[in-house]
Amino acid sequence: MSLKDTFKKKTVFSLEVYPPKTPEGTKKLVNALTGIKRIKPDFISITLGAGGSQNNNALELSSMIQNDLNIPAMAHIPGIYRSKKDVADFLKQLKQHNINNVLALRGDINPDETPVGDFNHASELAEFIKTQGDFDITGACYPQKHPESVDLVDDTLHLKEKVDNGVGHLITQMVFDNQAFYDFRQRLKLAGINVPVEVGIMPCTNCNQIKHITELSGLEMPRKFVDIMNKYANNKEAMRDAGIAYAVDQIVDLVANGVDGIHLYTMNNTYVAKKIWEATHSLFEATSYQLQHPSLSGSDNQ
Repeated sequence: MSLKDTFKKKTVFSLEVYPPKTPEGTKKLVNALTGIKRIKPDFISITLGAGGSQNNNALELSSMIQNDLNIPAMAHIPGIYRSKKDVADFLKQLKQHNINNVLALRGDINPDETPVGDFNHASELAEFIKTQGDFDITGACYPQKHPESVDLVDDTLHLKEKVDNGVGHLITQMVFDNQAFYDFRQRLKLAGINVPVEVGIMPCTNCNQIKHITELSGLEMPRKFVDIMNKYANNKEAMRDAGIAYAVDQIVDLVANGVDGIHLYTMNNTYVAKKIWEATHSLFEATSYQLQHPSLSGSDNQ
């Protein structure tokens, strides 16, 4: 079943992992993911740096997830430092491993590296991937706008171009303020962008890590979230549990408000992913049932 069809039938729940640097690390992660199979994520995405240095590790991990765990894998493809030939070759490798879900990205800019020039924007990469076979193309989006965009209008126009060029599903960067996503969803509607959008949720279990990421992305943190980080920054266990609770609270609100899906940035922490799923799985099951049986939904019986 393609992701496009999956979104029609259920509220999607997916995970993101990154490839460890060693074969031993990959084996350890796959073993941990084996224990997460009962969650039955709709897919697991595998990150890849813009420079492609982890190319083989990412491909190996993607193949294990797709073929050994029987969970759909989504391979990241950053284009800024890749030629058309590089991308075409990687896509062929993915097909050989039965992987047809890809996330088309421009990739982070490295000031010490010169872009190849074939793909300066994710929209160009998506357009090229579309010519290379039957791939299910996903794109990234930024509810509080991409840090390099001039304003929200400029950001929305670039996102529409990405969708027009073949992106059929969007995943947001990490969201800590649900209202920012709801405002973003309204902008998409006004712009005629009508593809499923998953909200990226990153449980705050490591304050330094979150601070580093938010500084790079320029995200504005809600007061409630800042208070949690300040209160529990020096207590690892309390920070973990508070971060899980905050993420669960976000997910409850998002699912109740009709989100298309939740994409959990796990940072390879399967314990946190399991805890969040245990606290929220009944919500996903309930909304999925409503999607498949609209005549039995509460709104029709009132």
